[in-house]
Amino acid sequence: MLLLFIDRSFTVPSFDVQVKLGRGNMEIELEQGWEIIERGITRLKNILEGLPEPKFSSTNYMELYTTVYNMCTQKPHDYSQQLYDRYRESIEDYINSMVLPSLREKHDEFMPRELVKRWENHKVLVRWLSHIFHYLDPEFIPRRSLLPLREVGFICFRNLLYCSDDTDLDSPLFRLIKSEREGEEIDRALLKNVVDIFVEIGMGQMDYYENDFEDAMLKDTAAYYSRKASNWILEDSCPDYMLKAEECLKREKERVSHYLHSSSEPKLLEKVQNELLSVYGNQLLEKEHSGCHALLRDDKVNDLSRMFRLFSKIPRGLEPVSSIFKQHVTGEGTALVKQAEDAASNKKSVGLQVFVRKVIELHDKYLAYVSDCFQNHTLFHKALKEAFEIFCNKGVSGSSSAELLATFCDNILKKGGSEKLSDEAIEETLEKVVKVLAYISDKDLFAEFYRKKLARRLLFDKSANDDHVTDLTLARENQTSFEEYLGNNANANPGIDLTVTVLTTGFWPSYKSFDLNLPVEMVKCVEVFREFYQTKTKHRKITWIYSLGTCNLIGKFEPKTMELIVTTYQASALLLFNTADRLSYSEIMAQLNLTDDDVVRLLHSLSCAKYKILIKDPNTKTISPTDSFEFNTKFTDKMRRIKIPLPPVDEKKKVIEDVDKDRRYAIDASIVRIMKSRKTLCHQPLVMECVAQLGRMFKPDIKAIKKRIEDLISRDYLERDKDNPNLFRYLA
Repeated sequence: MLLLFIDRSFTVPSFDVQVKLGRGNMEIELEQGWEIIERGITRLKNILEGLPEPKFSSTNYMELYTTVYNMCTQKPHDYSQQLYDRYRESIEDYINSMVLPSLREKHDEFMPRELVKRWENHKVLVRWLSHIFHYLDPEFIPRRSLLPLREVGFICFRNLLYCSDDTDLDSPLFRLIKSEREGEEIDRALLKNVVDIFVEIGMGQMDYYENDFEDAMLKDTAAYYSRKASNWILEDSCPDYMLKAEECLKREKERVSHYLHSSSEPKLLEKVQNELLSVYGNQLLEKEHSGCHALLRDDKVNDLSRMFRLFSKIPRGLEPVSSIFKQHVTGEGTALVKQAEDAASNKKSVGLQVFVRKVIELHDKYLAYVSDCFQNHTLFHKALKEAFEIFCNKGVSGSSSAELLATFCDNILKKGGSEKLSDEAIEETLEKVVKVLAYISDKDLFAEFYRKKLARRLLFDKSANDDHVTDLTLARENQTSFEEYLGNNANANPGIDLTVTVLTTGFWPSYKSFDLNLPVEMVKCVEVFREFYQTKTKHRKITWIYSLGTCNLIGKFEPKTMELIVTTYQASALLLFNTADRLSYSEIMAQLNLTDDDVVRLLHSLSCAKYKILIKDPNTKTISPTDSFEFNTKFTDKMRRIKIPLPPVDEKKKVIEDVDKDRRYAIDASIVRIMKSRKTLCHQPLVMECVAQLGRMFKPDIKAIKKRIEDLISRDYLERDKDNPNLFRYLA
């Protein structure tokens, strides 16, 4: 409550002061007129101080106003400037004689209360005097470019009080603010009234508020939180410190709404953030058992969210947080690589599949962190990307990440794979694989491995879904036509059941095709199908890929007859023993017309593996050119139908060779495109632009680019400048 010692019976007349007043013939001298005015001003001051004075009537007011008017309009003695100066002096006199002494007598909270009372009285005094000296405002003051009367009155108060060396107005205010920060109840209305004085004195300008109060308040705030932070950083864990910091920022924001000017909010919060976060940021983030690393390790998502909120408020505050995030994710990913290496060294092939699954789970986890804890901030997306690029491009036990991802996809997409997933789960998993694939530099290598594995799934009917593969649909229709052809032609008898899958060259990966010498039992059926196919088209050539074929043989062993499911290569080798009891390695190789590698693989699968259909001499675990083989008539198994696997050819080398060849073509095309557009270009910009163009599919080797440039020069696509060997020109 404001206690104003004012005679409430006094009112300033409300009539129009612009009325033209008559002027007598007698001239008023300065001191004579001022004596009349000063008497009235003294009465007004006494009323403000609560001293006994008769009521100040409209007549009294008009007497003073008329005196001022006449003294300003009489000729030749116009006392406007003198009255303007004495208006200011009378206000200064009142402040020096009454206001300052009363403030010096008050201490602690009583001093701001007295200040508020004195300011309210001062505004009343200025209003009264402005009416009495009103004639100066519209006439004299604009001509001389002087300050208006009200502004002069306010500035006097500010200059005499806030610029006085022996009047400390700030300390009591700051003590009140500190008390509230320490949890004590204070009179917020009192503080607001005091702060409003600084704003009002500025009359629309914030200079006085900022210079006389805000600057000192901000320094006091910085000092307060500096002391607090220096203790908290030693005593508290990182989460506890952040809780305190967040609460402090919340309270300071509330403090602005209660009694500070709204313009102070960003400056005040900046001071608090600087002292609590900027000064001790690194120390806080790197606390050994509770810092950012520990929060990530222990999955403290709430604390991480708070950390983001706090450090996002300070300049470049998120950079160290994102750096630690990157280090942590890199560390976890590298640990997965190490685990996979250990599993692979222990002959656990499943370990590589588990590795890919764990990488996907790791990405899911930290992508959720980026989204939820770090509000999808670009710094953290960048940190996650760079972290995954580091360990995702490391090979595991000789296999690249591109190959591992392709194998993982193959496993979940083929029938009977170890991953038993619903269609929805498969779709979701593949979407996650695509996200991880974005971090792998050799995307073209992944594409080639995936294409090869997809082809094998489709060809061997192991794909969970091949309904949309047009070439396979046509192949099925072709097989149906072949069966109808056999039914309608009695002479067309292949002798054995035959199923042929006819595929279009170019739609599928290329496979090695050897002129396998088929056993007589198979030759006829191949001829029958060729005759059938010529009835459909005479302009297409069939190339037989025997390495992808399978056969069902009936093996007549002494214990019992069994059905053997084997490859075409294995069947061809076994059928040789229908006409011979014993064959040497070289005889088998010559009769089949296969390479050493293929012969070793198929003979090993028939004589050294689980099912020993052939007896090898000598009885060792490896195949050599001096070995001999004979049919194992005593072979048996508890099953009547067995599948004898043929170890697949390691296609990795072939895939890598194909990809390297494609890369050479891609580099050539990129260089030609660039040079065709630019006409002339120096070596370094050409290389950099080529890397940028190709980076979406693979990371081109700088040496490879240099080789391709030299090759293009030799083929007259480019030429080197004679004077500058680093400058190239495109030859149209």
